[in-house]
Amino acid sequence: MSSNASAAPARVAPAPRYPVLGAISFSHFLNDMMQSLMLAIYPMLKGNLNLSFGQIGMITLAYQVTASILQPLVGLHSDRRPHPYSLAVGMGFTFAGLLMLARADSFLHVLLAAACVGMGSSIFHPESSRVARLASGGRHGLAQSIFQVGGNAGTALGPLLAALLIIPRGQRSIAWVSLAALAAMLVLVFVGRWSAQHLGRGVRRELSPGESPHPKALVQRTLAVLMALVFSKFFYLASINTYLIFYLQSRFHIGIRDGQFHLFVFLASVAAGTLLGGPIGDRIGRRRVIWISILGVAPFTLALPWVGLGTSMVLTTIIGFTLASAFPAMVVYAQELLPGRVGAVSGLFFGLAFGLGGIGAAVLGQLADAVGIVDVYRICAFLPLIGLLAYFLPDLRTPHLETTDGC
Repeated sequence: MSSNASAAPARVAPAPRYPVLGAISFSHFLNDMMQSLMLAIYPMLKGNLNLSFGQIGMITLAYQVTASILQPLVGLHSDRRPHPYSLAVGMGFTFAGLLMLARADSFLHVLLAAACVGMGSSIFHPESSRVARLASGGRHGLAQSIFQVGGNAGTALGPLLAALLIIPRGQRSIAWVSLAALAAMLVLVFVGRWSAQHLGRGVRRELSPGESPHPKALVQRTLAVLMALVFSKFFYLASINTYLIFYLQSRFHIGIRDGQFHLFVFLASVAAGTLLGGPIGDRIGRRRVIWISILGVAPFTLALPWVGLGTSMVLTTIIGFTLASAFPAMVVYAQELLPGRVGAVSGLFFGLAFGLGGIGAAVLGQLADAVGIVDVYRICAFLPLIGLLAYFLPDLRTPHLETTDGC
């Protein structure tokens, strides 16, 4: 009997719930595909509604601010009181936003539709990330990777969907894309049912907030440097995410569909960089990845406004991959700086990323109206030089700054 008793605990360890992880990853794929679709149809909206670059930036601001401001609040609330079926409700906001966008006949209507899609995103991401952890069977890294792969793939596919479906058929065809949101809602009802069955009576807080092992002044200085680097990264990314097609049209006189293919290649490189940035940081150190990704990309951004069409695609691919690899390293670096505050750090950085992306799009849109989109790219090319501030990031692996994270 003792051997049976001793063997029992080995069978208790749960395996990852791959059907749940697959469902949440598929929903993430659909969610982020619909979001990136919005970016890809900006030229069509601009032409149909006679929008200025400043108004295009305000549309991005409406979407990303609703997502960035609400997302940390939704995440904090769901940690304290989970609502498994809120995933389907959040996707319902996206569904409604796409239907509004299909029939939008004014700038205000587009703003409302973008804000609605942003609200859906703010509800979806915190709760779905928590469900992925719940379904991980203790393999949290694997679960998050499966979850993130879906989102990255969807972001890259959005421009292709716009080129093949929306642009040839017009703005009203966006309503067909809303069927993807409806499909995601059905999948998320299954996910919500599973989550409700496995939550029990509450969610245990795995790590309680504690004091950082590092001096307070060092923590404040390091966080300030990281905020500056996040500003550099996401302001520059806003110039490409929102305005790449317009830049290519203005400089090389290509069509919208060709521009959407360039955007797809860029977003695919961003997806690859996001996936690989964390593991690379594990191998060579996160500080080094931050150095290489932010400052190392400067030669390519400085060259981009001066090269031909074919070379520009090569450069934007390198820029997308290199810049995107910085963010996972930044987030994990900040978590190591403040161990025990993983949720607060993640909410801060992801919320800041969404917010800066929206503000950057709005500011750069106004600048494009004033000086032209090509000059905007020439000005933004200098933003990665802010990466010189990475010199002031301490090496958290040195003996006198070693964290007690169990590694």
